[in-house]
Amino acid sequence: MPLQDCFILMGIGGLFIFLGLAAIVWGRMEEKSYYDSLSTRTDVREYLEHWPQHPEPGALKIGGWIAIIIGLLMLAMSGGFWLWG
Repeated sequence: MPLQDCFILMGIGGLFIFLGLAAIVWGRMEEKSYYDSLSTRTDVREYLEHWPQHPEPGALKIGGWIAIIIGLLMLAMSGGFWLWG
């Protein structure tokens, strides 16, 4: 595999890691803003029990972790190709 292809694969892996971290931070901000807005209301049962669950922040965080894993695998593959290829 040519050296340029390894660098392209490394760049894509780094992009996946960056997007994964951004998705995790975005999910945490969404969750925090949702529960902060609930805490100012008079009925705070949903705030205290965190029920019902809202899938969007959790899905963003899970998608972020998946993107980070894919990025790390791509970096490892490109490093292996660079060393042994």
